[in-house]
Amino acid sequence: MKTAFLYAVCFLFAASAVLAQIASAPVKVGAFTFAVPKGWTNVKPSSPMRQGQFEVAQGTAKAEVTLFHFGGGSGTAADNVARWFSQFAGSEATRKTESIQAGEVKITFVTAVGTFSSGMPGGPSTPMSGYALCGAILEHPSGDVYVKMMGPEAVVKGATEAFKEMVAEAAKTAVPAEKTGS
Repeated sequence: MKTAFLYAVCFLFAASAVLAQIASAPVKVGAFTFAVPKGWTNVKPSSPMRQGQFEVAQGTAKAEVTLFHFGGGSGTAADNVARWFSQFAGSEATRKTESIQAGEVKITFVTAVGTFSSGMPGGPSTPMSGYALCGAILEHPSGDVYVKMMGPEAVVKGATEAFKEMVAEAAKTAVPAEKTGS
């Protein structure tokens, strides 16, 4: 009986260690590798369109970070920023866009606070008030990478610095265009 109990404890310990490694494993998206910030959880993407997905929790409130790469043909950075902003009603006064150059990579950061309309464009949506967006577009010849964090304003604002650091560090990992076939 004691032996079975010890085996069970060892198994649970080993399983939790493996799950912790998976939850913090870096995610490769397009030409970039994203490290999971401390306190965030790498979760299974809820859609096949998503190349990666993280969860950011603050108490019981949670924000979602999604990573996309379409390989081209997904519009300009400005087109995508406009679409993201259109999902946030009443956010006009809070919308901010900032572009920086990180080595060979241009990054466009965006933030907004307002009522988020969830759902696919043109389909039914659910208004979620008090939400915030922190997004980034990393431009690369092999196709841009889109990273969006959305959730309750307090959670998003509290995780914005870690988000920006994660994106800036991922830009440093960019695979050169000649190695991606672009």
